[in-house]
Amino acid sequence: MRVLLVEDDPVLGDALRRTLVQHGHTAELVGSGTAALAAVARAEPDVVLLDMGLPDRDGIGVCREIRERSRVPILAITGRGEVAARVQGLRSGADDYLVKPVSTDELLARIEAVLRRSTGGSVAGTVTIADVVVDLERRSVVAGGDEVALTRKEFDLLATLARREGAVVPRPELLEQVWGIADASAARTLEAHVASLRSKLGAREVVVTVRGVGYRLAC
Repeated sequence: MRVLLVEDDPVLGDALRRTLVQHGHTAELVGSGTAALAAVARAEPDVVLLDMGLPDRDGIGVCREIRERSRVPILAITGRGEVAARVQGLRSGADDYLVKPVSTDELLARIEAVLRRSTGGSVAGTVTIADVVVDLERRSVVAGGDEVALTRKEFDLLATLARREGAVVPRPELLEQVWGIADASAARTLEAHVASLRSKLGAREVVVTVRGVGYRLAC
């Protein structure tokens, strides 16, 4: 996988680049917004890791320009963890958000996640939980042999959980991935969709609540 790493701190940038290379990726490191735009124009990468605090250009503006030119997945990296900053980054075209300091495991997992979402599927294309089959490519759900009619958001919620293969997905992440915002005030919307999803899937315990954290599939 070809990764474009945009980071103005040479020490951090080199450390992240070496981590990506050690895990089998090809990584190009640039230190400015201008260089990032030139690199994308020259040879579109598979994913962009974009530091939002750049010396020459505003990271939000760089993100918008990349998105105007390309559909390449963008993972924004910043030292600001406020909800408003994350929302602004997502609305400017970023697919996901990481707050410094960045752990290696989370970085690699987030890269894999944005790539899965950008291709609209997972490794196998379908996820099966008991007698429930989620087809991520066709956006269909079959339970007990019968197709289940879900709304777009209900399917997006189920698909986000399915792609994590039983791992817990925190509530803020679900809100970001499905609704594009991690505002805690939207928590009731998430809960309502989970309740509706459970109702449509019948008595099957497919979506599991992890108290105080989020939800996972009973894979």
